[in-house]
Amino acid sequence: MALEDTLLSLREFDVNDISLDNIGSLPVVLKVLLCLILLGLVLAGGYYYHIKDLQLQLATVQSREATLKQEYEKKAFQVANLDAYRRQMLEMEESFGALISQLPSDTEVPGLLEDITNKGLLNGLTISSIDLQPEVSREFYVELPIAIVASGSYHDLGAFVSGMAGLPRIVTLHDFTITVNGDNSAALNMRITAKTYRYKDGES
Repeated sequence: MALEDTLLSLREFDVNDISLDNIGSLPVVLKVLLCLILLGLVLAGGYYYHIKDLQLQLATVQSREATLKQEYEKKAFQVANLDAYRRQMLEMEESFGALISQLPSDTEVPGLLEDITNKGLLNGLTISSIDLQPEVSREFYVELPIAIVASGSYHDLGAFVSGMAGLPRIVTLHDFTITVNGDNSAALNMRITAKTYRYKDGES
């Protein structure tokens, strides 16, 4: 009976009669439909104005979470290998100390010049001159160039250059020129720059 009454009221209802003044007298079915439409609008508005913002915040937090996981994994790896890093630091400090000990101090330069002279004489060279050049300051060390002029045979010059590597202090060779000594093609003149180094040790 209620269904028949509802259908009858719908048949008798005129769409043109809908207004805010008589909305309370609308059939129940239309009231339910209006309520459902209103609920849908409220839910849609809530999604776009609230839930959508929450989803954007969630996406931001999720991307931040991935970054934090990577940072955590990196730091966890570093912590797990902390002892190995400390051992490497000690080894590097020892190696650095060994290298520093090979750099001559100011007082050792005369001994180094004597070693270079002896190395040349032992290999049959005639040392014409060994001249200290002005020091060149670098970031962590000071370069001391030494200009060497010597003469001898090709093999004697080669033996001298090779023998420089056996010196107890670090000496590197640079900018060499070799010329023939007059008419004697077996005698050669060599000009070469040897560089030794001194650690600055807090110097300005």
